Amino acid sequence: MKLGKVEFCHFLQIIALFLCLSGMNQAELTRSRSKPYFQSGRTRTKRSWVWNQFFVLEEYMGTDPLYVGKLHSDVDKGDGSIKYILSGEGASSIFIIDENTGDIHATKRLDREEQAYYTLRAQALDRLTNKPVEPESEFVIKIQDINDNEPKFLDGPYTAGVPEMSPVGTSVVQVTATDADDPTYGNSARVVYSILQGQPYFSVEPKTGVIKTALPNMDREAKDQYLLVIQAKDMVGQNGGLSGTTSVTVTLTDVNDNPPRFPRRSYQYNVPESLPVASVVARIKAADADVGPNAEMEYKIVDGDGLGVFKISVDKDTQEGIITIQKELDFEAKTSYTLRIEAANMHVDPRFLSLGPFSDMTTVKIIVEDVDEPPVFTSHLYSMVVSEAAKVGTIIGTVAAHDPDASNSPVRYSIDRNTDLERYFNIDANSGVITTAKSLDRETNAVHNITVLAMESQNPAQIGRGYVAITILDINDNAPEFAMEYETTVCENAQPGQVIQKISAIDKDDPPNGHQFYFSLTAEAANNHNFTLQDNKDNTATVLTKRNGFRRQEQSVFYLPIFIVDSGSPSLSSTNTLTIRVCDCDADGIAQTCNAEAYILPAGLSTGALIAILACVLTLLVLVLLIVTMRRRKKEPLIFDEERDIRENIVRYDDEGGGEEDTEAFDMAALRNLNIMRDTKTRRDVTPEIQFLSRPTFKSIPDNVIFREFIWERLKEADVDPCAPPYDSLQTYAFEGNGSVAESLSSLDSISSNSDQNYDYLSDWGPRFKRLADMYGTGPDCLYS
Repeated sequence: MKLGKVEFCHFLQIIALFLCLSGMNQAELTRSRSKPYFQSGRTRTKRSWVWNQFFVLEEYMGTDPLYVGKLHSDVDKGDGSIKYILSGEGASSIFIIDENTGDIHATKRLDREEQAYYTLRAQALDRLTNKPVEPESEFVIKIQDINDNEPKFLDGPYTAGVPEMSPVGTSVVQVTATDADDPTYGNSARVVYSILQGQPYFSVEPKTGVIKTALPNMDREAKDQYLLVIQAKDMVGQNGGLSGTTSVTVTLTDVNDNPPRFPRRSYQYNVPESLPVASVVARIKAADADVGPNAEMEYKIVDGDGLGVFKISVDKDTQEGIITIQKELDFEAKTSYTLRIEAANMHVDPRFLSLGPFSDMTTVKIIVEDVDEPPVFTSHLYSMVVSEAAKVGTIIGTVAAHDPDASNSPVRYSIDRNTDLERYFNIDANSGVITTAKSLDRETNAVHNITVLAMESQNPAQIGRGYVAITILDINDNAPEFAMEYETTVCENAQPGQVIQKISAIDKDDPPNGHQFYFSLTAEAANNHNFTLQDNKDNTATVLTKRNGFRRQEQSVFYLPIFIVDSGSPSLSSTNTLTIRVCDCDADGIAQTCNAEAYILPAGLSTGALIAILACVLTLLVLVLLIVTMRRRKKEPLIFDEERDIRENIVRYDDEGGGEEDTEAFDMAALRNLNIMRDTKTRRDVTPEIQFLSRPTFKSIPDNVIFREFIWERLKEADVDPCAPPYDSLQTYAFEGNGSVAESLSSLDSISSNSDQNYDYLSDWGPRFKRLADMYGTGPDCLYS
C-alpha cells in the first residue's frame, strides 16, 4: 500500500511527536567535571543540573494528577538522604514534587490559552542539614496545545451591499474568524471558510473569507436581500476540526435598470370652466420599479392644442406629474384640449441602455364643462372724471357687463355701498349710467373708488364686479388765507422801513398752472401811518414800518388787515388780519417783553406800596388758616380722667354663668351689699342733679325689693361714673316709663308662680300679648295654674 505525500507527511509528524514526548518525560542529571565546590568544611566536586524542557498536554481530564517529569541528582544514592523542592510559578498550587523521588505532577487542568508556560526553580537539599547539595536551577514547563478552541467571528454578524445586476465574482465583503489555539503548532489554528446558506447566489474564498457574487443579473426588484451563513473550520477543514459560523446579510442596491412606463396610454379629465388659474387639473404618474435617484423623472408637454393653457410639473416626493391651468378656461370658446405628455428618467445608466428607452409617452384629454358664470364687465377698471361743481344728477359715465353663458341673461347694475358710504353716486340698474347723487368737494376727497355689481336677472346669485375710479376736477372755490398764525412784533426802537414780518398764503384749490397770490392792504388800512405792505411777486409779501417811536404805554397792539387775491377764474379773495405787538427789545432787536401792564405799573405804584400789599395778603392768609385750624380742632373729651382715657378701648366680656353650682363666676353677696359705693366723678354730658322718675309700687317679696334697690343704685352710679360706657347715650335699666299700663316687663320684676300679682289685663291687649296672658294669667285657660 503506497502512501501519498500528504499522508506520509502526517505520518512523520506523528512519529516525531511520539519520540519527543517519550524522550522528554525523563530529565536526567549528567555529570560534568568542574571546579571544586566547598560546603560545610568539606571539599567535593561540583555537579551541575542539566535540564531539558518539560511538556504537558493541556486540558487533561483524568482523575489522577498528570505526570510531568522527574528530577534526579547523581548525589542521590536512593537512601532517602536527599529531598527535592520546587519554587516559582504554580509551585505547590499547580505543580507538586515528590521530595523523595523528584517526580513532578500537575494537580489542575491546564489551559494553554490562559498561560502557555510556567517558569520554576528546582533545589536538592540534604535532608538532615537542610543544606543544598546542588546549586538551584531554573527550568520551564511548556503547555502542549491541543485543538480545544473553535474559530470565532469577532465582527459578526455582517451586513453588506452590492449593486444589482453585478457580474459574477463581484466582491461583496470579507469575513474573518480567529482561533485561540497555537498557530505555530499543528493545524489547530488553520482555518478554512465555506458557505452553508446563500448558494447559488454567492460564494466564499476558502482561505481569505472573501464573499463574491456567484450568479449574474441578480435583480433587486425580484429579491433585494439575501441571508448568508458562513462557516470557519480549523484543522484545515478536516474531520474532527472545530467550527464556528456567522451570518451575513447582503442587500442588493438599486441601479437604474427599469425605464418609466405609463400604466395607460391615454387619460381623460373633466374640468369646470370656472376653475381658477394655477389650480390642479390632474395628476399622472409613470411607474418605475427603481427607487431613489434612479426613479426621479421629469414630465413635459411635447404636443397638443393646450400648450399655452396648461403646464406640467413634477412632485419631488411622489414623482407625479401635476397638470395645472395657466390661463382661464372658457367653455364658450373651447370645450376640450388634447396633450401629449412625456415622462423620462433624469439619471440614465449607460450600462443598461440596451434595456430600452428610458422614457414613455401618454395622451391626456381635458374636457371643459360649462358652468353658470357671473356677468363680465367690458373693462376691469373704468376711469371717469367729473367736476366738483357738477350738479346733482350729472352723468359721469357708463359701465357695461354681459352674461358670458349661452343663455346671455339680462344684467342689472348696482353700487356696492361699502365703497360709497356717503352715497355720492347712483347708477341706473338697466343701463349702467353713473350719476352724481350729492355735491362733490375735491378738497374733501379727490378720487372716489367704487365697486359696481352686475347681477343676472335670472340668477341674482351670480354677481360680477367692476371697479370704477372717479376723479374730481378742481374749481376755484376756496379763497387764499395766511399760511400760518403769525406772531408779529415791532420794537419800540424800530426805524422806518424796517422789515418786521414776511407772510405767505395757501389755497386748498389745485389749479393746473399752480397758485399765484396778490397781497395788498385793505382800503381802510392803506393810508395808515404805522405800517406798509410790499408784494414780493413770489406768493409772499413783506410788512415794513413807516415810522419810529412806537411806545407800549401809548398802544401795545396794532391790527393790520391784509387783502389776498388768487389767480383763479373767477378769482377769490380774503382779508386776513395781522396782529402786531409792540415790545421792548435789546440792542440786537430781540424782543424782551411785550406786556404793556408791566411797563405801566411802576409808574403808579412804588416798591414800598407793592410790599405793603403783599404783607396784607399774607396776613389774611394766616388768619384764614388759623380759623380753619380752630374749626377742625378735635373736641375736648367729655370725661375728665386723671389717669387715662379709655374711650378707644372696647372691653368685651363673654363670661357666662355656670348655673346654681357656679360659685366662682360671680359672687351673689355683692348684690346684697348696698354699702359698696364708688367715688363718684362728674360727667360733662350729664347734669349732676338727676331727677329720677318714680316707679309704681309692686307687691314683691323682700328679695325683690333688695335687688330693685341695688339696680337703681347701680343706675345712679353709672349715670355719674365717667368710666362707664357709653358716653353719648342714656342708659335705662328695667324702666318702662311713667304711666305705662303694662308697667315693667323686666325679668328682674318677675316673681314666682305663687305670687298674688294679677296679669289678667294682658288678655285685653290683643293677640300680640296672648302668649304672655297664657303664661301669667289666672284664667281657666292659663298654662300654669
